[in-house]
Amino acid sequence: MTDTTSTPQARVDLPDADAARALGAALAGVLRAGDLVILTGDLGAGKTTLTQGLGAALGVRGHVASPTFIVAREHPPLPRADGTVGPGLVHVDAYRLGGLDELDALDLDTSLDESVTVVEWGRGLAEALTEDRLELDLERPRGGVDDPDADPEAGTRHATLRGVGPRWADVDLAALVAR
Repeated sequence: MTDTTSTPQARVDLPDADAARALGAALAGVLRAGDLVILTGDLGAGKTTLTQGLGAALGVRGHVASPTFIVAREHPPLPRADGTVGPGLVHVDAYRLGGLDELDALDLDTSLDESVTVVEWGRGLAEALTEDRLELDLERPRGGVDDPDADPEAGTRHATLRGVGPRWADVDLAALVAR
């Protein structure tokens, strides 16, 4: 079990999809090649939407979509206006993976050094990839028995960010989400 007592942590409200994409874009400002992001949350919590914002801000090729049936999608970096190239994005959906062996079979460690790797549904599995990671827990509102017709897409989501390992020790996550 991970000791989170000294782990940098922050919480942010995401009132709509644009806010989730904006959080992804803000994360792009601190993420670098080799970083692992583990996204946890129910179906519809905003994991892929957040990753879309991240991919757009990183400037990667291709539409960032849920990798549910493909399991992993690679998005190579596009050249920036100044001619430099940032990290690529590897977007993984671990929901259908049966264990660490199946995750290992994806050879994520070969692209881990040159890309930002985002693993949806990765809790309890992707931590084995590296001791340094950013964990995001996304919560969405749930319709109650009083309102069975409530729109499941409506309502404010909440994201809790937790940096784990030496890489995140000096990153001010609270300042990041306050932007």
